[in-house]
Amino acid sequence: MNTSLYTVVLAIVLLGSWAASGIALQLLARYNVFSYPVTRSSHIRPIPQGGGIAVVGMVALGWTAIGVIGIENWPSLAVILAGTLSLALVSWFDDVGGLPISIRLLSQAITVAIVMFLVPLETVTNGLIPFPLECFLIAMLWIWFINLFNFMDGIDGIAGVETLCIGFGITIVSIIADVGIPLIFPTAIVCLAIIGFLPWNWSPAKLFLGDVGSVPIGFILGWLLLELAGEGLWVAAVALPGYYVADATITLCRRAIGGELVWKSHRKHFYQLAVFGKLTHGQASRAVAVTGVWLIGCAILSTICHACTLVSLAAAVSGVIGLLWYFHRNSHPIVPSA
Repeated sequence: MNTSLYTVVLAIVLLGSWAASGIALQLLARYNVFSYPVTRSSHIRPIPQGGGIAVVGMVALGWTAIGVIGIENWPSLAVILAGTLSLALVSWFDDVGGLPISIRLLSQAITVAIVMFLVPLETVTNGLIPFPLECFLIAMLWIWFINLFNFMDGIDGIAGVETLCIGFGITIVSIIADVGIPLIFPTAIVCLAIIGFLPWNWSPAKLFLGDVGSVPIGFILGWLLLELAGEGLWVAAVALPGYYVADATITLCRRAIGGELVWKSHRKHFYQLAVFGKLTHGQASRAVAVTGVWLIGCAILSTICHACTLVSLAAAVSGVIGLLWYFHRNSHPIVPSA
């Protein structure tokens, strides 16, 4: 392995993402690509959206570079990258002019199906359920993760913080479990691209990811988590995104039971209600970061001590419940109408 070349690539991704995000901010503002505040918004002034172009662009550059260097799973990585870019393109049109939910879901379903056909994932259930059914369930979970990641990008910094928590968790667990370079470096590139973007998105945000960023990132993280589960590290794969999955799923169920159109934008996630109540954007995102570090610890424990599986899961669940309770305690008692 040529460590120096990999290091150069990582440094370019980090600095390039920061610089490209600044350029994107100027161009998006010049061409009036803004997220305008509405009743359900958590911001009070127009903010340029579409900064995900810089993040996805640097991930594409970084992944292509390690492919040229000679990473062993480059053919599979190239397929994932193609799927990422196709979703970014569709999401860009959604950011600029808005697309029907049917078009967005169809593009995600087609992308996931093609990728799973070209890059078969390892079995997660070890034959406990028929393989065709397992593939179908994995596809549904992957599509749900893409959308929940997009849904949860509602305040300054939260998507970047969650990406780093999941990404660093995957990287550390992969190193401990000796999964190898094919999973570690692609994940590190995603993390560094987000680090470069985060200064522009931290409260008060100057730039938003937009769907062009959150949808492709959700797609990539979903694939990385599935790869982790396929390596037998399913406890870590479940624990790392635990808060995002819990908040998005509980909120969707509550809205569905209330008869709301669940695909419509809203302000009813636990963290949104807390920001609407007592917390600032920065306080809420830092709380997600603290819980994310706890979940990384749970994932590491499950990796180094297989006998501690139930303890790791229980600790992860307690951490997620603790954060949900913290947000609920600080939330506003009055929920805006949908």
